[in-house]
Amino acid sequence: MIDRVCVPDKEKPRSTQRTQSVVFSAIVAISAAVSAGACGKSGPPLPPLVKLPVAPVDVVAARRGDTVDVSFTVPAANTDGTRPANVAKADVYAITAPVTVPPLSDANLLKYGTKIGTVEVKAPRDPNLTADADDPSDEVDAPEGPGLDQGAVARVNEPLTPAMQKPVTVPADKHAPAPPVAASSEGPLLGPPLAMPVRTYVAVGLSTRGRKGPLSKRVVVPLVPPPPAPSAPTIKYDETAVSLTWPPVVTASQSDGDLLPSRTLAAPRPPITYNVYDASNPGAVIKLTDKPVDATTYSDKRITWGEKRCYTVVAAQTIDGTTIESEAPPPRCDTLVDTFPPAVPKNLNSISGEGAINLIWEPNSEPDLAGYIILRGVDPAQTLEPITPSPIVEPSFRDNVQPGIAYVYAVRAVDKAGNASEPSARVVDTAR
Repeated sequence: MIDRVCVPDKEKPRSTQRTQSVVFSAIVAISAAVSAGACGKSGPPLPPLVKLPVAPVDVVAARRGDTVDVSFTVPAANTDGTRPANVAKADVYAITAPVTVPPLSDANLLKYGTKIGTVEVKAPRDPNLTADADDPSDEVDAPEGPGLDQGAVARVNEPLTPAMQKPVTVPADKHAPAPPVAASSEGPLLGPPLAMPVRTYVAVGLSTRGRKGPLSKRVVVPLVPPPPAPSAPTIKYDETAVSLTWPPVVTASQSDGDLLPSRTLAAPRPPITYNVYDASNPGAVIKLTDKPVDATTYSDKRITWGEKRCYTVVAAQTIDGTTIESEAPPPRCDTLVDTFPPAVPKNLNSISGEGAINLIWEPNSEPDLAGYIILRGVDPAQTLEPITPSPIVEPSFRDNVQPGIAYVYAVRAVDKAGNASEPSARVVDTAR
């Protein structure tokens, strides 16, 4: 019998050591694979994270007459908080369907709704080159190309048609819980209560490859006839404000209007209110009222002499939190011309001196004041003549005159349009 002899590693041939090293590496690799299999299922490598734009914000649907104006802020970041947003355009969808419990799913809203408009947006050249929210903005390239800037306000208009009053039939979601059954003291309801039709609007950003991000919040617009338009306002103005007045609108019956049938509201229509707009620039109409007003008057304190000012007033009704405006009547215009003189200067006083008479008075406060004209005559003169060829700015004046002669003084205020006040109260004085 021959005993087995163990040779230390350092005494083994090099080829044997290399063979053992390869075998050991294989064992380690197999062990790692077995461990990974024990922790979870093996599968294909995961694709890289796709950056999608956040949901559009500040979504508002304003209705005037039979047109709905949808506005929203274009996404400027991705859902993971990085920027710029991987967005190339934004779509707006609308659907006429009851507001249900549970609500209509996003998938069904997009599937059965109608895309009413698309807004092109400046997109990043490489959507994967982004910066975190707290990184400097110059670390990434700015979006480029046609369209709106990211973060800008976008607008999409939809004209309403009679066909839009018909609700879209959406199949019930079999996974959604059943809505509660309403009942009265007399037993179950025989049918759903009478409700007005509504149209829901939503906006969504799309990546450069056409993938949709999360949907915005939904805004609901009642589809009821708008109120009738008021008459054009009457314009009057003074130095402090432009005053508008208009006759009140008589509430139309619910049977009026061509868009929808009459029985759309279970309760009486809300009262008529009004919104006032500055329509001086037709391409950039400015809403002057923060919220609809009950009165049939409005005061615009923006006075700019020589400016043409145009105004239009619309009737408004607020239903379920949504304001529905009438069509805008033709604007009424007027040019603001300054024909209003300054106030009469007050408290004119004189102080006689050696060969001169010093005048002083209270300064006027008009913002368009040009200065003062000094009037003088020899007592008891009835008519005074100006002694300053142009208005002086300071509310004081030194008049060098002959001693021993009594002079009569008055002061007039003059504005930049050339309007002059009545003369002030007179003073009489004599130089020493």
